[in-house]
Amino acid sequence: MPTALITGGTTGIGRATAELLHTRGYRVAVTGQNPDSLAAARRELPTDILVVAADARMSSNTDALVETVTERLGRLDLLFLNAGVFRPAPVGEVSEESFDDHVAVNLKGQYFTLQKALPLMNDGGSIVMTVGIAARHGSPGATVGAATRGALLAMLPSLALELAPRRIRVNAVSPGATDTPLLDKLGVPQSGRDALRAAVPFERFASSREVAEVVAFLASDAAGYVTGQDIAVAGGYGLGA
Repeated sequence: MPTALITGGTTGIGRATAELLHTRGYRVAVTGQNPDSLAAARRELPTDILVVAADARMSSNTDALVETVTERLGRLDLLFLNAGVFRPAPVGEVSEESFDDHVAVNLKGQYFTLQKALPLMNDGGSIVMTVGIAARHGSPGATVGAATRGALLAMLPSLALELAPRRIRVNAVSPGATDTPLLDKLGVPQSGRDALRAAVPFERFASSREVAEVVAFLASDAAGYVTGQDIAVAGGYGLGA
């Protein structure tokens, strides 16, 4: 039975991926750090999905996570590095605290989660990282979020080459505007949502399930010859720019 660890897996894309993989026979562990989201995930997800409280900012949390996953799952076939923060602000209003928090979660946290989970990866397994369309196409107010997510994209080719001898595939998924709780959390008004939707050739947001399907593909044997790639799930956003 294949296994998967999904960071940031209690809401949105991560949760949709956990639910999808579970229906396809995976044993799944998800992480989160918000108490409300953790409680909801434990209450609403299938009981055999392991929900672990872990803050990517804290190395001790990552060590404990890997220990728990080792005990409960043994080995990993998929590592989906999806945890992240996004607090948009004009460059002149970005605080040093917010900058450091983005780096700690989106880059440092994901990097060292990968490093510490790597010994658990089965040869021939799959690593998928969430990057996002803003890293390539830009979005006002997204300088820090895009830079820290884009740093994962920058290391993607090197990581894919380094892990190729073990046949571990490393890819990224870059969602565009997606209908997740983040829109509500950020307080995006209806006018802002309409503007986002109008910029997408398909004239709608993606669902979390649609992004999850791409992650599931990258985890599967059907993507056995795909590595070092970033797949945009954005409804054609940016193609006409």
